[in-house]
Amino acid sequence: MKTTLEIPDPLYRQLKVTAAQQGKTVRSFVNDALVEKLRGPTAGSAAPPAWTRAVGGLKHLRTENRRIEKTIRGEFSKINPEDWK
Repeated sequence: MKTTLEIPDPLYRQLKVTAAQQGKTVRSFVNDALVEKLRGPTAGSAAPPAWTRAVGGLKHLRTENRRIEKTIRGEFSKINPEDWK
């Protein structure tokens, strides 16, 4: 089936370069990318997507962050607003 897609110029340039680097045509690269995307995450995928590592990577510091925030709030509550005028 043929279809028309509107792809922003910078993205298309990146698409062409990446496809060429992999020795593929733009058509085959897009088809492969669509198949991969539609397949979804695999059960045994090696690593989570980069954005999940960035967002959830500091979960283990949650308690420490709360302690630091409590200390900061305590210190700022000691400031006399008149001293800032």
